[in-house]
Amino acid sequence: MTRYLVRRAALLVGTLLLASIVLFVLLRLLPGDPANALLSVGATPDQVAAARHQIGTDRPLPAQFGHWLGQLATLHFGTSFVSSLPVGPEIVSRLAVTVPLTLAAFVLAVVVAVPVGFVAAHRSHTWYGAVVGVVSQLGIAVPAFWLGLLLVWVFALHLRVLPAGGFPPYGWSTPGDAMRALVLPVVTVALVMAASLIRYVRSATLDVLGSDHLRTARALGSSFVGAMWRHGVRNAAVPVVSVLGIELATTFLGAVVIESVFALPGLGSMLVRGIAQHDYPVIQGVLFVSTFAVLIVGFLADVAQRLIDPRLRTGRL
Repeated sequence: MTRYLVRRAALLVGTLLLASIVLFVLLRLLPGDPANALLSVGATPDQVAAARHQIGTDRPLPAQFGHWLGQLATLHFGTSFVSSLPVGPEIVSRLAVTVPLTLAAFVLAVVVAVPVGFVAAHRSHTWYGAVVGVVSQLGIAVPAFWLGLLLVWVFALHLRVLPAGGFPPYGWSTPGDAMRALVLPVVTVALVMAASLIRYVRSATLDVLGSDHLRTARALGSSFVGAMWRHGVRNAAVPVVSVLGIELATTFLGAVVIESVFALPGLGSMLVRGIAQHDYPVIQGVLFVSTFAVLIVGFLADVAQRLIDPRLRTGRL
């Protein structure tokens, strides 16, 4: 297990280095000059050249990339071309919105999907199982932004019990207002995520219910609950944990859509603003942090799978 953790950590560092190279190269291939974001329409060539020198885009690409890596090594993501403010502190302040949104939606989705998916598998031949299958399929087909707009119309415009969007100007210093602002976004993300998770939990549970070791345990006198707890839960959890990691990473990356619908000042809106202004440090910082978060989630999911299933530790599958 220790050797595996060391290999995975080395792979994580290598992947981050490769991701930084890809991000740097792709941004430089995009059309548009970031110097234009600092200038008004009709700027002279001399003014454009001065703006490029000011933000450092007139230097050779290897020099720019070396400067970028040096900043990453010190956890300094540079200074915004447009606002001239450090990118790192702004990312931290934006994470205070995106991370609670993602984690709360993830927890709510798991709390809903696991019992519903299990019961749907246990009663797969009843009307309940059929209804759950249809509802989960509809949930997967519904776009998150449409569901968010529907919830805004019902709970904010019609019932007027929750805010339609925005976030308190003082952030989490007013926790009650902050939590109310995140209720609709969290429910929107959780419902979409739960619809997908229900299918995976149902499928994994059906595989376990039809397995030989569970039938053997029942034949030896174990109750259904006892047999599932001792022999079924761990086997069903292995594929579900993998899917949970993917869903959590996807939710974090897809926060840009929900944050746009609800006008939340998270990483998503910061990325959209950076792209519109060709602000390289902002784009690189947000995408690098997002890539790091996705890799960490994948790493933790792999470790959890090995802790659950000893066959993965010994290689005996």
